[in-house]
Amino acid sequence: MNRTALLSALLLAGCPEPTPPSDTDLPVDLEAHDPLSRPAEPTLDPADFETSTTCAACHPDHAAEWSSSQHADAIRDPVFQALSGVRVSNHDGRQTQFCIQCHSAIGVRGGEFGPGFTFDALSPVVREGVTCVACHRISELVRENNAGHVLDPTGPLRGPLSDSTPTDAHGSEASPIFAQSELCGSCHDVVEVSDLPLERAYAEWLESPAGADGRTCQDCHMPVRAGKAAVQGPDRPMLHSHRFIGVDVPLQDDFVDEATRGELIAATTDLLRSAATVSLDARPGAEPGGELDLDVTVVNQVDGHSLPTGSTFNRQLWIELTVTDANGDVVYVSGDLDAQGDLRNRWSGLDPYGDADLVTIGSGFVDPAGEPTLFPWLAADHSSTAIPAGVQRTFRYFVPVPANAAAPLQATARLRFRPLGPFLLRALGLDALVPRLGIVDMDAASADVTWEPL
Repeated sequence: MNRTALLSALLLAGCPEPTPPSDTDLPVDLEAHDPLSRPAEPTLDPADFETSTTCAACHPDHAAEWSSSQHADAIRDPVFQALSGVRVSNHDGRQTQFCIQCHSAIGVRGGEFGPGFTFDALSPVVREGVTCVACHRISELVRENNAGHVLDPTGPLRGPLSDSTPTDAHGSEASPIFAQSELCGSCHDVVEVSDLPLERAYAEWLESPAGADGRTCQDCHMPVRAGKAAVQGPDRPMLHSHRFIGVDVPLQDDFVDEATRGELIAATTDLLRSAATVSLDARPGAEPGGELDLDVTVVNQVDGHSLPTGSTFNRQLWIELTVTDANGDVVYVSGDLDAQGDLRNRWSGLDPYGDADLVTIGSGFVDPAGEPTLFPWLAADHSSTAIPAGVQRTFRYFVPVPANAAAPLQATARLRFRPLGPFLLRALGLDALVPRLGIVDMDAASADVTWEPL
């Protein structure tokens, strides 16, 4: 069974999925070439680019940091491979380059992602994804999305240091773009072939307090430390980390060892827990047999982009609200999970739309018929509930109070996050990865509610 059929069969049990499209239903050009980032013919030779092993000989610290990053996993990630395969299948074996144009600009421009390609057959430097030279051979930024940068395979290696030590290994050149958010935006903002905006972390930064005062993506995601940029180089007080900590941790067993995986989970958890706060306010007037009105306020503490950002259509950020009475009995819950670990929303296979009060913060697609779809190439609209940088949003819950509820009630709100929903992994045939999808509780708040005896 191909991936398209698998998704159609498994995404929802008992909840209708739109019929997979035929070629004539697709609203965009099947080939979708771009002269810079998705060329019809190769524009460079991947053999002209060094592998990370070559770089590690002189830059072991940076190479080691990069090796456990999502940049290093950009091509090997099984979820990415499966999703890109669904896109290609939906386009009759074409559009092989769109998803990969940022994940391996070298490989796409080098002609390794033509019709019928396989990930196992890629050359070593292409399999490294966003490898060292994928960034440090960028010579120019042409646009701020969709791999909008120029790669220079024969020029010097470029970076932010203006006083790099001369070496026989390669030429070096200082470039101001490595200290600019525009560099990150060239891949972390994505626009669909149909011109539908998909990811807009850089666009959000432009509108943010951090963007207004000149703090960059690198300031947060590449924190500085002291050390040597190269083994023969001088000691430097400020070198940027190349782990690029975000919200993802590689899921597959063979990418990093368990100790490193634990470090990545800890770093990701710390980042998420610094990103938001939650407060809970019980409005007066609750009584047995009546209604308890609760306000849950989420504050986006990130001042550089929205909460969440990036591929918000895959992220799961939600509020779990639980109300118990004095006997410990649960009188209300929203944001709990079904028996398969999924939210009880449109994509639950066991209880679709079963949580009428569920609050999710993120985004979603609808197709031209107004039906929800997971896939951007089928989407006519992309709507978002992400919270802009530095902004707070309040959600009101109307909780029915049982007539026999024992006071006081206790309400607890948790803001919970995971990078993907289990239903998606199961639909892609990646069931074995579901247990690795941890949930981070970003913040929590509680409130007691009582009333005068009747």
